[in-house]
Amino acid sequence: MTDPTPLCGGEPGTRLTGTGHEHGGHAGHSHGVSINADRRYLIGALTLLGLFMIGEVIAAFASGSLALLSDAGHMLSDVGAIAAALWAMHLAAQPARGSWTFGWKRAEILSAAGNGVTLLVVSGIIAFEAVRRLIHPPEVEGGAVVIVALVGVAVNIAAAWLLARANRASLNVEGAYQHILTDLYGFIGTVVAGVVILLTGWTRADPIASLIVVALMLYAAWGLLRDSGRILLEGAPRNVDLDSLRAHLLETEHVRAVHDLHVWTVTSDLPAVSVHVVVEDECFADGHAPQLLDHLQACLHGHFDVEHSTFQLEPESHSAHEPGTH
Repeated sequence: MTDPTPLCGGEPGTRLTGTGHEHGGHAGHSHGVSINADRRYLIGALTLLGLFMIGEVIAAFASGSLALLSDAGHMLSDVGAIAAALWAMHLAAQPARGSWTFGWKRAEILSAAGNGVTLLVVSGIIAFEAVRRLIHPPEVEGGAVVIVALVGVAVNIAAAWLLARANRASLNVEGAYQHILTDLYGFIGTVVAGVVILLTGWTRADPIASLIVVALMLYAAWGLLRDSGRILLEGAPRNVDLDSLRAHLLETEHVRAVHDLHVWTVTSDLPAVSVHVVVEDECFADGHAPQLLDHLQACLHGHFDVEHSTFQLEPESHSAHEPGTH
């Protein structure tokens, strides 16, 4: 048997089909943003939004604007989303111990899913009230709406800028960012509604602006629930081409078959793979199995940026004793 020096096919550092990352060594998991920096950005955004939310609630009741009150309600969900993201970040940083073999890393995904659910709930409440006000429009002070909404645009731009500097590859951070982004769009719509009310006196512009915010919230909620649900249900990452991964492993010298291939995501940017690899019987007889294992792991790391992989090497003669393979 020859030394199994060839790696799987293709050049190291290539991209996966889809939205994969470029890789080289261990740089694939380095995002240039530390967890402590992420915390500072989130705390800064939380402070900005919390202070403005209090002022907006007062202005909404004073002016009678549903658009402002809906923005304040959404901002409350923003504050909760960032607070939950910070708590989840704290849990995810805890080391693995005892029965928690991956630590609490999935806490970030649960936080992202929670953000998606809160967006759905808040959008439902706002939609109900907006329809009611379309039928029976109340009086709205357009001037107060415009002033408060312009301040809200500025505050949300600052908060969005802070979170954009954090590691948005984390679904947890992305969930909080989407909350703020939809709130920013909502304030822009509220400014337009206030201007329309000032120029024309048409107060139905206020609930119409709220319904536009609802549409944006539903879109953001769908993205968060789709991505977090895929991770929680342990589907393969969207950017992983399973056929390509299987083909790379099969192109490794002395590999005869691959089965029971499982690919999932523990948390954002932490994919995992387990697979049974059938190799020539001689690899076990002459002691080359450990070297072959090194090459297979290098294949996954070099081409697919997978650092957590589990291989079960099997001789060809083992297939008769392993029912239920796939």
